[in-house]
Amino acid sequence: MNDQNDGPAAGETMWATAATADGPMRIYTARPAAAGADRAVVVLQEAFGVNDHIQQVARRLAARGYLAIAPDLFHRTGVSTLSYSQHAEAMPLIGAIGPDAIITDVAAALRFLAAEHGIPAGRTALAGFCFGGRAAFTAATALPGLAGTVAFYGPGIAAGPHAVLDRAGGLTAPVLLHVGAEDPTIPAGQVAAIEAALAASRTEHHSYVYPAAGHAFACDARPDMYRPGPAAEAWQRTWDFLGTHLPATASAA
Repeated sequence: MNDQNDGPAAGETMWATAATADGPMRIYTARPAAAGADRAVVVLQEAFGVNDHIQQVARRLAARGYLAIAPDLFHRTGVSTLSYSQHAEAMPLIGAIGPDAIITDVAAALRFLAAEHGIPAGRTALAGFCFGGRAAFTAATALPGLAGTVAFYGPGIAAGPHAVLDRAGGLTAPVLLHVGAEDPTIPAGQVAAIEAALAASRTEHHSYVYPAAGHAFACDARPDMYRPGPAAEAWQRTWDFLGTHLPATASAA
């Protein structure tokens, strides 16, 4: 974790529950150590649930001063987490979560932040990883007023049963994309299509392709896929993006 310069430790962590149109949804919450956080990041899970790695990402964000929450997007299935060896089991679970379900859940997470923590959408960014990258992009096309969206290697945005490039015109906040050059789930043609859709939407966007990196290159819980150099670069760009579009206020700095 040192290569990502996490800074001081996060504060309190806990699980809470939010209501959605499809039933209750658990939410992992990591608070900054200092009280009075007025900016938040919704962390959207990989294909394996709100596992130790996603919780660690939330704590990393909290250590930087963001109140971080990770909603359990598997709440409809009764599955909480899967191991990284259960790729075959994960695929039908994420395949069943289409745009409407994603938007329902992220909207519920935003309501939770406003009601429980007093943080509005305008002081909230989305950050998604793997399946969560697709989820973050999808939600951002339908939920106006966000501070920004970060998608780490999100397959399925440009192709597949839940592709949402035709919705890119609904984006209202800046977008940051991280993709590994050797990621077979997001080939160069799809990266180009996403960039073209973002350009047509006139949304501020930044897209980076990392050489010698494949899928999940920033996931340090998967040593066979983790690439420290590209991961550190992607995280630094993420910190810069969040610092620009979701800066600390004078009272919370």
